[in-house]
Amino acid sequence: MTIETLFGTESVADKPRTIKFKQIKAVYETLVVHEEISNYLKTGQRYTSPSQVYETFRFLINEIKEMFICLHLDGKNRILCTDIVSMGSLNQSIVHPRSVFQTACLSSAAAIICVHNHPSGDPTPSSEDISITRRLKEAGEIMGIKILDHIIVGDNDFCSFVEKGLM
Repeated sequence: MTIETLFGTESVADKPRTIKFKQIKAVYETLVVHEEISNYLKTGQRYTSPSQVYETFRFLINEIKEMFICLHLDGKNRILCTDIVSMGSLNQSIVHPRSVFQTACLSSAAAIICVHNHPSGDPTPSSEDISITRRLKEAGEIMGIKILDHIIVGDNDFCSFVEKGLM
């Protein structure tokens, strides 16, 4: 077989070539909760204050490991889905912007609220908490997904990065 190229006619073998592509498919997992979920999440509820989020997710203080959860919100600040980004050790949890925004893109989130617990009970943000929040905010601006707040749950108290002026 011959083909015309920019440099003239060229002879090419007639052997067909196979091209392989990898296809990535989104996999969603639906969790079935065997209790009154309406005690925690009310259908269509808009989240407009950090205290609302704290009241909904204050049960995290009962966890013995640090958990980092992202709430994916629609344009009206209603929860589309929740994503457990990381389940760490007693006092730390590894969070990477890639993990946060991977699922946020899949859920078509307009915004995100980050929530995590401090099993020690002290909701004071660590330098790592401040650093990852800054990185997530920068990545969110690039991706077009706004980080509305980062809330740390402690014993009968919480810390909102927005209220503390850390965002």
